[in-house]
Amino acid sequence: MLTFDHFAVSADTLAQGVAHVERQIGVAPPPGGTHPRMGTHNHLCGLSNGEYLEVIAIDPDAPDPGRPRWFNLDRRDGPAGIGNWIVRTDDLDAAVARYPGAGVPVALTRGSLRWRMAVPEDGKLPFDGCFPAIIQWDSPPPVFPDIGLSVTRLTVSHPDADLGDILADMIDDPRIVHTIGPTGIRADLDTPDGPRSLA
Repeated sequence: MLTFDHFAVSADTLAQGVAHVERQIGVAPPPGGTHPRMGTHNHLCGLSNGEYLEVIAIDPDAPDPGRPRWFNLDRRDGPAGIGNWIVRTDDLDAAVARYPGAGVPVALTRGSLRWRMAVPEDGKLPFDGCFPAIIQWDSPPPVFPDIGLSVTRLTVSHPDADLGDILADMIDDPRIVHTIGPTGIRADLDTPDGPRSLA
């Protein structure tokens, strides 16, 4: 079984993504860093249990990565919102062998952080991005201050019932719920100001 790691809010710009998160849950995620191999950058905010939320966008100052960017960012359209969620494993190669739609392992580094993530060749995860990206941390994962945020439920909505069966096989976490309906991901969170939802 895999473990929930984080979710990603995609936006045309980081400023738009951060403003979206702040409007919905009252917290503005601080700057994170860049991903030169993917031509993206992010802001990050810690959640409980070592989890976190990420705001990600194409880095306008980065050169073209020469490949489709992860999270289908080259094709995204519309307002900021949760575009993807990410699960972690201790054996990425075995996870990719079991779930080949996840993509191929790509090695990344930033400062002392080292990780590998499965990225589809075309940048687009199965089930319109509702299938989780899979990460393996090869260094200790990032550590964030506890600011009183925690995920109580992550609802992954998609019209294909097969996704629910795959997720049940993949992750044993009662907070992760698949519903049959229009494509989308919503996180319900406990915050210092009470329950909030982010989509």
